[in-house]
Amino acid sequence: MIGRIVRSADFERVLGRPSRVRSPHFAVHHLSASPSLPAKVLSTDAAKLSTGDAQEAHSPVDEARPDGQWLGVIVPKRHARRSVTRSLLKRQIRAAFADQPQLPPGLWVVRLRTPFDRKLFPSAASDALRAAARAELSQLVGRLLSRTTPTPPAASAAAPAAAQP
Repeated sequence: MIGRIVRSADFERVLGRPSRVRSPHFAVHHLSASPSLPAKVLSTDAAKLSTGDAQEAHSPVDEARPDGQWLGVIVPKRHARRSVTRSLLKRQIRAAFADQPQLPPGLWVVRLRTPFDRKLFPSAASDALRAAARAELSQLVGRLLSRTTPTPPAASAAAPAAAQP
């Protein structure tokens, strides 16, 4: 399972880096880091509780896996005017990245760079728009995986040796 980036500071850190891969509509940014901790820590001091008993402090679920993958999605209103379209695109982005255990850990942000042509997709949430977005995202993830997976050293060392007579 992939976590969600929710803090604006994390989005700013990731978007400060150049994009890893781009497609006509999307850009993917990556930062090899874990999400920032909240600035304010909630306290359950015994003196401050009306019951007098101190409660056990619980850590958020997402902090249990700092080495995991975290996904942030940016679909601006200027590129997708209708909320139905924005929701559809966000769902497609999350679905495209959900089943990718091969991606390196860190913070990943996918943003919509340009709008889909309204003349080609007049409906706000059509099956054609869903299929087009999903196809572009799967191609984008495929290119991303080809760039992030290193070639095995044995295969790269054997290729030059085979080329020489």
